[in-house]
Amino acid sequence: MRRRLIGAAAVAVLLGSFALSAPAQAGGSSIKDLPRAVTLAGVLRHLVAFQAIADRNNDTRASGTPGFDRSADYVAALLKHAGYKVTRQPFDFNYCTDEASTFTQNAPTPTTYVDQEDYDVLDCSGGGTATGAVVPVDLALTTPNTSTSGCEAADFVGVAGNIALLQRGTCSFGVKAANAEAAGATGVIIMNQGNTTAPDRQDLFAGTLGAPVGIPAVSISYPQGVAFAGTAGLNVTITVEAEAEVRPTSNVIAESRWGDPNEVVMSGAHLDSVPEGPGINDNGTGSAGILETALQASKYKTKNKLRFAFWGAEEANLVGSTYYVTNLPAAEQAKIALYLNFYMIGSPNYTFGVYDGDDSAASGSGPGPEGSAQIEAVFQKFFAKRGEATSAADFTGRSDYGPFIATGIPAGGLFTGAEVEKTEADVALWGGVAGAAYDPCYHQACDSFTPEKDGADKALYKQLRKKYHLIGNINAYALDVNADAVATAVATFAQDTSTIPPRPATALAAKAAPSAHGTALS
Repeated sequence: MRRRLIGAAAVAVLLGSFALSAPAQAGGSSIKDLPRAVTLAGVLRHLVAFQAIADRNNDTRASGTPGFDRSADYVAALLKHAGYKVTRQPFDFNYCTDEASTFTQNAPTPTTYVDQEDYDVLDCSGGGTATGAVVPVDLALTTPNTSTSGCEAADFVGVAGNIALLQRGTCSFGVKAANAEAAGATGVIIMNQGNTTAPDRQDLFAGTLGAPVGIPAVSISYPQGVAFAGTAGLNVTITVEAEAEVRPTSNVIAESRWGDPNEVVMSGAHLDSVPEGPGINDNGTGSAGILETALQASKYKTKNKLRFAFWGAEEANLVGSTYYVTNLPAAEQAKIALYLNFYMIGSPNYTFGVYDGDDSAASGSGPGPEGSAQIEAVFQKFFAKRGEATSAADFTGRSDYGPFIATGIPAGGLFTGAEVEKTEADVALWGGVAGAAYDPCYHQACDSFTPEKDGADKALYKQLRKKYHLIGNINAYALDVNADAVATAVATFAQDTSTIPPRPATALAAKAAPSAHGTALS
């Protein structure tokens, strides 16, 4: 451990980022000055370190790899030196990756489909080749598309020896795929749900099964699924080269040594990348943003206790944050006043997404727990002062706020967009390129400081660079503004959580004795 910490510190020193001394003094004497202290340059120093770590570790920082371990060492070393109580919380998870795949239609019209354009291999897909007729399973193709496709064993009629066509909705992808395998299907295709016109319910999507299955499994868009369901005599072949095994990883949790222990203001971001790349935007930006905020906040004695979490195995279906919350006794959960989540806060073709705590957009998954609207209001006030429009980011459950809101803890945060395409309406608000993804390198090797060199669409990135100041796969303006938003929210709630309603069911539990988890470094 000592060698790893020293090695991580050496990376920082060699990069000219931090010499493991106290953070630079902020420009003020109050926590209210935190947004001025958290600068773009400070955040970028951590992103440079993450890229250097990936460069030295097979171009990835995925959980279960040395690249993640070195990233965790780097974060833990800086936070420990800044005076935080730092804990490493170890856990095991299913490490899944696919090396190659093909998907073809054999009949009635021979067609070759393109990976990550026409289909995507679901994480933890089984390996091998599946050929057979495509059998629709309990699809809901008319409004409101309330799909329970594949959620019950009784759904699977006639799938044995064939390939099951399933629809997103109600139960997890893993349940659907496992049920199909148990029914004798040789492969699985999961189409998007189509229950709204929003891109996230229409377009091709990335997903994880959570645990390995023994048959090939891929995702497709809703329109493609409708076309498949309506094609008589459809026969396809799916081939996947996949790897799945149990590996160890960890969360890094840093807590201030001051502040009310019964009023914890928690901020989090996932530290891991996907195996395919270094994850500089996803989610290097969120991790770097809260790391710099924590370092600059370390000199202020705040009223409430601050806790910063750097999650492992988010890309394996929120394993790290889920493990943390489910292993936290109710008395300790009750002490968390709120949770702030920061996910992809520097997307190159960005929007300023704020999690929709009050469901004012009346779309998707509904509001967060009571208190989430008040968190959203703090962010909305910040962006209004900056003269910036915001979009309502739905609580889809795709990021680490999921287990917190499931437990009733109010949550909020920021998200600048992933694989969904930017619209003309978006361009009118934030500029950029319509028809291109918010992050064209989402879950790819080109999510790096050298995207074009690492496989990005050169013409698109040339177009983006004409419209924005990009630093690699990072939009410098979006990251700068969002870093200030992170610091503003932390500073606000560090001193005052009176706008957050108490949770009556846990009010008494908050007085219970504290509980320790993980391996303390200090």
